[in-house]
Amino acid sequence: MTFLYILLGIFVFGIIILIHELGHFMFAKLFKVGIEEFAIGMGPKLVSKIGKDGVRYSLRLIPMGGFVSMVGEDEDVDDERALSRKPVWQRMIIVAAGAFMNIVLGFVLMAVVIVFFKNIYSTTISGFAYYDDSGKLAYCEEKYGMQVGDTILKIGDRKINVREDFIYEVMFLADTPTDVTVKRDGEKVVIPDVVFDTYTESGITFGDAGYIITTRLEKTFPEVIKQSVCQSVSAIRMLWVSILNTFKGEYGTEALSGPVGVIDQVEQTVSYGWDAFLFLAVIITLNVGIVNLLPIPALDGGRLFFMLIELIRGKPINPKYEGYVHAAGFALLIGLMLFVTYNDIVRIFTR
Repeated sequence: MTFLYILLGIFVFGIIILIHELGHFMFAKLFKVGIEEFAIGMGPKLVSKIGKDGVRYSLRLIPMGGFVSMVGEDEDVDDERALSRKPVWQRMIIVAAGAFMNIVLGFVLMAVVIVFFKNIYSTTISGFAYYDDSGKLAYCEEKYGMQVGDTILKIGDRKINVREDFIYEVMFLADTPTDVTVKRDGEKVVIPDVVFDTYTESGITFGDAGYIITTRLEKTFPEVIKQSVCQSVSAIRMLWVSILNTFKGEYGTEALSGPVGVIDQVEQTVSYGWDAFLFLAVIITLNVGIVNLLPIPALDGGRLFFMLIELIRGKPINPKYEGYVHAAGFALLIGLMLFVTYNDIVRIFTR
């Protein structure tokens, strides 16, 4: 892992964190919440300056994380600018805005990838590729009960809007039989109990739809917008399913990765081209957005959970007790970060 790739990885994290914190910052400003500090990074200050708006802007030593410190964020103070004095719906928007901005950034980067680097494809099958007995790549017109000219509509109960929907759905199915609904000669046809080819990575079995070829589409403006939105939604669903499977224990600890692992991935993806690098950035920013919305103490989702309770019961939880919960959650997150960092380092030096 060279120094250049480390810098590139830090730069990617920095931009993603900046956009996330900018979301909190902009909506706090919109609702006239007092802001004390806007920081990128954690730990000791490297650079710090107070702006004309009275906000301290700082760059800190550890390039992982950041924060927007607001008046009355963790306690009730007698100040009309205090976050705690704002209506709960405004506080919920401010807290959720960071993750929202990460998702918007993911959509924008996805559009850039599609416009400048990536071909887009329909869900209409144009052929099937396979390796023959001699190891050469060959093609056929029918496989899995599907035929050339079929348009894939559903995998199981999941509607397929773009090719990526199909790829991700098959990936998580692995070798589980499922019904596939296609449009053939103007009619819907259900192909029962389809079992797709599989591959194994890091001890996990995935379904493989890579050898099913679909027709290429022209990059018109409406199609680019549709593909950007649908592919971003597909990526979010992929991340969400991966998170759920991790919590359910279907993926081992070797599947977990942190900042060191991501920087290692940056080095690998750049070797494939800048399109792969930008797509990795899409996955990272969407991942930051989705994970931050999980109802885990110390994360934005944990704070939203307490605000939702306040909205339902009509009064907030005692800030002291909420603070204890977030402190415990923060300690657990630090422990998890240390664990995945150790995992990443071991993986790099033992592969």
